Amino acid sequence: MLWLNGQLIEEDSARIDPRDRGLLLGDGVFETMLVRQGHIAFFEPHLLRLANAAHQLAIPLPFSTQGLGHACEDLLKASELDKVDRASLRLTLTRGPAPRGLALPDDPRPTVMITAAALGSPPASQRLIIGTARRNSFSPSARIKALPYLDNILAKEEARARDADDAILLDSQGYLACTTIASIFLWQKERLLTPSLKGPILPGITRAAIIELALALKIEVAEEEIAPSELTHADGLFLTNSLIGAVPVSQLEGWDMAIHPLTARLSAAYEALLLATER
Repeated sequence: MLWLNGQLIEEDSARIDPRDRGLLLGDGVFETMLVRQGHIAFFEPHLLRLANAAHQLAIPLPFSTQGLGHACEDLLKASELDKVDRASLRLTLTRGPAPRGLALPDDPRPTVMITAAALGSPPASQRLIIGTARRNSFSPSARIKALPYLDNILAKEEARARDADDAILLDSQGYLACTTIASIFLWQKERLLTPSLKGPILPGITRAAIIELALALKIEVAEEEIAPSELTHADGLFLTNSLIGAVPVSQLEGWDMAIHPLTARLSAAYEALLLATER
């Protein structure tokens, strides 16, 4: 079951117009959200980020936040995922069908699709490599959750081929950006370091929550350019995204890494934050 342009439809019956620019050109954006016992974590920030990205790309958003909220609730119920411990929602917005070519249509008819799936527990840890793909520092799409993900797909496959779980992507200048699906944090003793939003990274919602929690715990946080050489001197690494929360890195380029004790403290604080918002 999925929700497509205002209707709940069985997946086998759903139809995307073959002229849809999301399919043909990757012309669109998306959000992936965590659901716990029917509660969508950080729903408003996710929708705000989607709306901001759509505005940047001049894609009209044809449904209100309230309407999309009801759509998500209806889909979770119809899919019998409104009572499970963990599920995920993906909201995809494309510019919709249009004539061939790159020129934007004068009268866009956006496609909005929401899918839901059961979700397992986050991994206990992650093994990383430094991938060969680079995050384009000059691309506007690097700072929004845009549909084209080919570089990430190839980097993920490179990690799999090297017996790792994920790959760190560097930016055009060779500084740390993110992994294929997550924000990255480094520990320098009890100081927390993460790539600056001035670089080609997504302003992660879990990233922002972790920074706020760290500051509340009196942990020093710095957002700046980080050279790969700093990874070898780090006292620990962890990754964040909406579905995994905060997960420590246990291995980098085949070398075992210590798990910083404050990572567990931040992860527990994030879990408490999620539980508080569910009530």
